[in-house]
Amino acid sequence: MTQVLLATDADWLYDEVSAALCSPDTSVARISDSHEIGNVADQLDADLVVLDLQIGSKGGVAACIDLRHDIAMGRLDPTKVIMLLDRDADRWLARQADADGWLIKPLDSFRLRRVAKAVLAGEKVFEGEPVAVANEGAELAEASDAAAS
Repeated sequence: MTQVLLATDADWLYDEVSAALCSPDTSVARISDSHEIGNVADQLDADLVVLDLQIGSKGGVAACIDLRHDIAMGRLDPTKVIMLLDRDADRWLARQADADGWLIKPLDSFRLRRVAKAVLAGEKVFEGEPVAVANEGAELAEASDAAAS
């Protein structure tokens, strides 16, 4: 079963994401305290973490950076991360956080399912970015990972 962890304090967003992603083989859990994302992702053995850009006192960018640090330090198993951006200009922030993909609100079920499926399959999906830029970012990350090994 695919475990999805959604970090948001917005009820409407949880309703949208769970309606789009819940299925007999996928469950969606919610956390509204972004300071606990790493612990909860570890407990759930989350395959995918979906981060709202605005989450209480610690936003999605900081939460994504923290997840990446926990993974790099071996405190958390690798997990895929999708960020839900409020506007097109937030793409720069998401790029700095090293998300595996992002969507720009407003969301719709079709786009969310498509991006979640692609990211879980190992693809990088950056809505609003030219395909060549998205692929170049993925290639640079893979080269950096290989050099670190």
